[in-house]
Amino acid sequence: MATYQNIITEFNEGILLATINRPTSLNALNIATIDDLKTLITEVYDNEEVKALILTGAGEKAFVAGADITEIADLDEMNARNFAENGQEVFALYENCPKPVIAAVNGFALGGGCELAMACHMRIATNNAKFGQPEVNLGIIPGYGGTQRLTQLIGKGKAFELMMTGDMISAEEAKSLGLVNHVVQSNEELLELCNKILSKILSKAPLAVGMVIDCINAVFSDEDGFQTEANAFSHCTKTEDFAEGTSAFHEKRKPEFKGE
Repeated sequence: MATYQNIITEFNEGILLATINRPTSLNALNIATIDDLKTLITEVYDNEEVKALILTGAGEKAFVAGADITEIADLDEMNARNFAENGQEVFALYENCPKPVIAAVNGFALGGGCELAMACHMRIATNNAKFGQPEVNLGIIPGYGGTQRLTQLIGKGKAFELMMTGDMISAEEAKSLGLVNHVVQSNEELLELCNKILSKILSKAPLAVGMVIDCINAVFSDEDGFQTEANAFSHCTKTEDFAEGTSAFHEKRKPEFKGE
């Protein structure tokens, strides 16, 4: 496993648990942490032993409470574009990862933290979690993809409201809007549910799971999503996992997928 400045990792049965560890700053995303996040997701892509990722924040107050304001305050028109594009590039790696990624949101997910959570494939939250894009309070807007992903997830009207007012919403409201998949009572239940969902996913054909991710993401891209689906469906039929899945069905047994 790689080493990180601001992330702690644990690995168990194919699932990598990564904890952003800046609790005194409410796990705010500084440049070093963005670099860590890039190294982390690169390892998820490249390490065959890693089958899935859970991303969370240290402590019980925050998942990620936003970007590091001291760094944002030094931005100007020239370096701000690079700042935003770098974050967008890193978060796109999470969104397009062929392995499942869950954000375990255990407190504030604001600004860049909300954007990071939205880049993950699913979000599960504790009941004390709060979500929001409060950048207008600083005279800026979301820069790590928030204007795009929040609109995709909750719809245009509500996205306008949240991003123009800077209001925070509760975990339950986030769930009602489709921003959150599940709400639980404690950090222990949070990680337990994340692991339960991922364990179920990991029992399925991994190549097919990756293609589901590609096809769902195609809904929000410029490509023809129906053609992407047809191509992926066709490709699945060439895999050993397809042969194993169909054989197991006929033989009334559990399939043993190998990702081949």
